[in-house]
Amino acid sequence: MDVTAFKVPNIPPTIYYIPNFITGDEEEYLLKQVNGAPKPKWTCLSGRRLQDYGGVPHEKGMIPEKMPGWLQQYVDKVAHLNVLEGKRPNHVLVNEYLAGQGIMPHTDGPLFHPTVTTISCGSHTVLEFAENTEQRSKSCKILLERRSLVVVKDALYSDYLHSIREADWDEVSDCANLGNCSAKYPLREPLTRSTRVSLTIRHVPKVLRIKLC
Repeated sequence: MDVTAFKVPNIPPTIYYIPNFITGDEEEYLLKQVNGAPKPKWTCLSGRRLQDYGGVPHEKGMIPEKMPGWLQQYVDKVAHLNVLEGKRPNHVLVNEYLAGQGIMPHTDGPLFHPTVTTISCGSHTVLEFAENTEQRSKSCKILLERRSLVVVKDALYSDYLHSIREADWDEVSDCANLGNCSAKYPLREPLTRSTRVSLTIRHVPKVLRIKLC
């Protein structure tokens, strides 16, 4: 697949947005695997839950763990896109967002190779970008549909904050990628959120030589 055909135009560099990156059956399969994980696999943050696969990133280095087979096939699918400049994905962060939940403006920081790829399952959301300055003037909004993949790199990764607004619904008429989406969305008609599970697949450069079985 040539990802350059999926580049979102007229925004700072660079976002690729691929609708229907996975099928409905694959989405159902992924949600079943995530929701069936044992309770200790979940880490609870202020109202949200997440899972780490491949290891837990740390400034001193990630202790690598074997990627489960159900997830490895999607890591490979992202790797085949060659969007990580020759690096191979070795970490997956699974986030669960209930309707109404979001995440504050932030950057992913230096623990990761400066490209992030995310598969959305279960619900849409809207990813917002703002300049990483005191003014934090907004730059763009991206609609993340169910079963889509978004790739964020270059200046939008390093120089901009990204966030998800805490809301039960989204009005998407000003999203920059509507021309790339799988469906047409009526202007000013709200989209209601439900529970979303995101799989963020990326490369952690600093990995320790020891392994956990």
